[in-house]
Amino acid sequence: MSLKLMYITNNPSVAEIAQRAGVDRIFIDMEYIGKDLRQGGIDTVKNHHTVADIERLRAVLDKSELLVRINPIHEANNEYCGSKAEIDGVIQAGANVIMLPMFKTVEEVETFVKLVEGRVKTLLLVETKEAVEIIDEILNVDGIDEVHIGLNDLHLSYGLDFMFELLCNDVVKNLCKKFKDAGVCYGFGGIARIGYGMLPSEYIITEHYHLGSTAAILSRGFCDANKITDILKIESLFIEGIEKIRLEEKKVAQYTEEMYQDNIEIIRERVNVIVEAIKNK
Repeated sequence: MSLKLMYITNNPSVAEIAQRAGVDRIFIDMEYIGKDLRQGGIDTVKNHHTVADIERLRAVLDKSELLVRINPIHEANNEYCGSKAEIDGVIQAGANVIMLPMFKTVEEVETFVKLVEGRVKTLLLVETKEAVEIIDEILNVDGIDEVHIGLNDLHLSYGLDFMFELLCNDVVKNLCKKFKDAGVCYGFGGIARIGYGMLPSEYIITEHYHLGSTAAILSRGFCDANKITDILKIESLFIEGIEKIRLEEKKVAQYTEEMYQDNIEIIRERVNVIVEAIKNK
């Protein structure tokens, strides 16, 4: 089965291009509470999409699902509404899937599931070491449809230098086994275009297949539509990029266990080089 590919944008024109190219989910990112503080100084995507963005994309999407990442579970205050109002608004605007980020307790997951009330699919974003430590209890909560491992924040939570160190120290491998045993669909991290990225995406795609992952986010290394202004260039990147990913998937789906093991060894070697370079900066 092909990976379910997701792309973050609030631009209807880009969303239409991504949909036509075969992106499975268009990703609206409303998370902002606490994000600047924990990711301060790091070159990460910090969006602040809104319910109005959901409505605009809902109007142009008829094939791709509309995924919305909300804020962590929170109470209302003078600056923002509480989680209940946020979730209700997101569903009313047309979301198909809601993603919960940055949870650390079973209670937060239970609250999330209760507030969604089965109206749309639920997706947990595992990106804290606290969540990893209690993942067995979390997976016992009824109403979880899917799980995604957020490598960026999770590697920060563990005090690591590079997000793909989590592929080398078996954190991702062990989590994927637990998800598989629980019968929950799962994915991890993001991928760039084939041949691109600090760790080229073909190695990451191979490990997705090795671990039974079913989903990945298309990163800025795939197409940074916030910087590329030529809509024809964006369309070309999507059409060619998705086609190459699908061809790579067909190839690695036929790998033997020995070939998968060779791939993870290459990942370890390359990650070691990258980490050393980061430390020597």
